[in-house]
Amino acid sequence: MGGTNPFKDKLVSFTKRIVPSTLYALLPIVLLCTYFDLLSLTPHSTTTTYHLSLSPPPPPPPSSSSSFSTEKNKTYQNPCDYSNGDWVRDTRGPLYNVTSCGTIKESEKCVSNGRPDSGYLYWRWQPSECNLPRFEPLTFLQLVQNKHIAFVGDSLARNQLESLLCMLSTVSSPNLVYQSANDNKFRRWHFPSHNANFSLYWSPFLVQGVERSNEGPYYNTMYLDHVNERWARDLDWFDMVVVSFGHWFLLPSVYYENGSVIGSLNCHDLNHTKMDFYVPLRKVLRTTLSSIIERKRGKGNNGVDVIVKTFSPAHFEGDWNKAGTCSKTKPYKKEEKELEGMDAEIRKIEIEEVENAKAKASELGGFRFEVLDVTKLALLRPDGHPGPYMNPFPFAKGVPERVQNDCVHWCLPGPIDTWNEIFLEMIKKWEEQEKGD
Repeated sequence: MGGTNPFKDKLVSFTKRIVPSTLYALLPIVLLCTYFDLLSLTPHSTTTTYHLSLSPPPPPPPSSSSSFSTEKNKTYQNPCDYSNGDWVRDTRGPLYNVTSCGTIKESEKCVSNGRPDSGYLYWRWQPSECNLPRFEPLTFLQLVQNKHIAFVGDSLARNQLESLLCMLSTVSSPNLVYQSANDNKFRRWHFPSHNANFSLYWSPFLVQGVERSNEGPYYNTMYLDHVNERWARDLDWFDMVVVSFGHWFLLPSVYYENGSVIGSLNCHDLNHTKMDFYVPLRKVLRTTLSSIIERKRGKGNNGVDVIVKTFSPAHFEGDWNKAGTCSKTKPYKKEEKELEGMDAEIRKIEIEEVENAKAKASELGGFRFEVLDVTKLALLRPDGHPGPYMNPFPFAKGVPERVQNDCVHWCLPGPIDTWNEIFLEMIKKWEEQEKGD
C-alpha cells in the first residue's frame, strides 16, 4: 500500500469550502452531471462546527394515523424481510438534527436550507411481517468495536455513511482522521470510545474507470474486468464493506473488457456496438465481489462481511435535466407505487450477483455476503429529497426561471436513516448466529 495509503492515523487540518449559491445558473452540462452525483466533481463541505440556532421542527399534529405503538419489539423465529412494508406516522421524529451533527453535506441540510415543511421527518418504516426497532447507536458501536467499516461507491454511499455518523454521534463523538487533499472524496472517521473506524471511498463504477467531466469526454470509461485499486488495495484493513452504485451507469459510457472496447451506451458519434447498461452493471458487481473473494481467501480468520445496498430510485417529476422537481410532501402508500422497470431490474441484478458470490464463497469460510434491500422503501419516499433546498433559501428573492433540484440524494435527517436501522439489525443477526455456533 506504500506511502500513498490514505489510512495513516494523523489529523489533517482543513478549511471550510464555500458552496456557491449560484449553482442553478450553471451550464446544462453541469446540471447533467449533477443528477448522478450532485457536486461530486467539486469539494464537499467539511464543516465540523455549527453556529446555527435552529431547533428541531415541531412534530405534525396528532391524528388517528400518527400514533406509535409502545409495544416492545418482538423477537421472531424467522428472519424478517425488511424490504416489504409501509411508511407509518411516528411523532418521535429523528435522533439528530442539522445543528447537532457536523458531518452533513451542505446540500442535504434541508431544514437549515429553508425547507418549510417538516412532515417528512415523522415517518417510520413498518415491515409487513415484523417490527423494525428504532436505531440504537450505543448497540451499533458495541457491535463494531475494534472494527473498520468501509463504504465504497457513489454519492449514496456517502449519504448513508453521513447518516450513520450523525446517529452514532448522539452517544459518541467521531474524529475525522483522514481526508483526501483536494476532492474530499476519501475520508475516515474514528470513534475513540470503541476504536471503531468508518471510511469512505469514492468509486462510482466500483471498477477502474474514468469519469466524464466538463473538460474531458462526455462519456464515462469503464474497465469491467478490473476492480478499482483505489479501494481494493486496502481490503486487508476492512472488517466490513458496504457497496453502493448504480446511478452513474445511466450516463453515456464506453465499456472495455480484456483490453478492448465491447460496446457503449448513448455514444452515438462513436463507432461502437450499442448496448444498454444492464450487462455492464452485472459484470461490474461480479468483478467486485469475485475480487473480494480472491483477495481475502486463505487468510485465516481475516475474513470480511460484504453488504450490497440495492438501487435507490430517483423521484424527478418531469425530465430531470429540464427543471424536473420532487415536490411531494408525503410518502406513497405501497399500493400507490409499484416497483417496476429499470428500478426493479437493477435490484434483481444486484440480488442475483450477491447470491452468486455467496455460492462461490460458501466453502471458503470467513465471508458473509448480504443484500441491504432498500429499493422498495426508498421508492415510496418522494418527499425525502432536498429538491430545490439543496441550496440555501432558493426562493428568498422570488421564484427563479430555473431552479436546480436534487431528487436523488436524501435530506439529513430523513428516510435514509432507515437504511442504517436495517443495517444494524443485520449486524445483530450475525452476532446472534456467531453466539449460536
